[in-house]
Amino acid sequence: MTFPANTSAAPTRRDFVKTAGLGLAALGALGQTMAADAPQSIPEGADNFYRSRRVTVQKVRFPSQYQLQIAGNLVLPKNLARDRRAPAIIVGHPMGATKEQSAMLYAQKLAEQGFVTLAIDLPYWGESEGLPRSLVAPDTYADAFSAAADYLAAQDFIAPERIGVLGICGSGGFAISAAKLDPRLKAIATVSMYDMGAVTRNGLNRAQTPAQRQALLAKAQQQRAQELASGTPQWLDYLPLQLPPDADAVTREFHDFYRTPRGMHLPAGVPLERTQNRRLSSEVRFMNFYPFNDIESIAPRPLLFISGDQAHSREFSEDAYRRAAGPKELLWVPGAGHVDLYDRVTLIPWDRLAAFFTQHLA
Repeated sequence: MTFPANTSAAPTRRDFVKTAGLGLAALGALGQTMAADAPQSIPEGADNFYRSRRVTVQKVRFPSQYQLQIAGNLVLPKNLARDRRAPAIIVGHPMGATKEQSAMLYAQKLAEQGFVTLAIDLPYWGESEGLPRSLVAPDTYADAFSAAADYLAAQDFIAPERIGVLGICGSGGFAISAAKLDPRLKAIATVSMYDMGAVTRNGLNRAQTPAQRQALLAKAQQQRAQELASGTPQWLDYLPLQLPPDADAVTREFHDFYRTPRGMHLPAGVPLERTQNRRLSSEVRFMNFYPFNDIESIAPRPLLFISGDQAHSREFSEDAYRRAAGPKELLWVPGAGHVDLYDRVTLIPWDRLAAFFTQHLA
């Protein structure tokens, strides 16, 4: 698949953050925590492309209810006992990423603890089906977790009543959305969770005004009309290949992962400049996405929210925890930012994750 280059009419990420209120002024103190001219280097302990010798990985595919083939990596402990059924955990990647970015690290580390894990690509991303590519379609994302549960429950070495889910970044919200509908998901954990609905409606720290929201919607519909007339998609340049000197703090944090060898991954047929980037005409669908509404209905199934205490996204874990009925736990990782918990193996609380799933999938 090929993608057209940006046109001069296409809005840039700068346009988006100005409209959505996500610039440094709105971020406040966060902008001061990351020096504007500091060189980016791979942080201590970062190991996104970890490869475990204690597991085996098998590529699998299975259908969603939207008749899209979902791609996944099934990760099995090498010492898996085949004489009894094992618990399993579905792992979802950050928004706009692929299973090779963060999700496979978690899938392997948890498989080393004896769980069967399944790291999936959400529809329209990675190796999963869906056209156009990089489409924002929250209902299909949530359904992918139920489709993964369908697949796991059909395997003769999986205990269908012992399936959990782990969502990283945006997949935390998608996993919660799935769990509200799917009681087979018995234990739900999130890491560095983003509520993609709230951040699109309100900006970070609720910095976006109602007028800015309406302007964003109007701009998206203008772009939709232009795309229909021209047949050419227009891409928001969230993450440019080269980081501009005046980039905001959040862009710098994501650029340090997705645009460097630390976390860079290219799905087949997708050029680097299109990874992570999406279309505003599609992005605004998140305004109708409310994963935390009725989150209390998940009870009595347990919820574990993990976030860095320095994460720009911590507000979303706090909001979900406040609304959830329990049993629930909010775990802060001292000194960790949002992206730190994607891959910094010395910061990620592996023991707590393993204990949570061991206790609730026993």
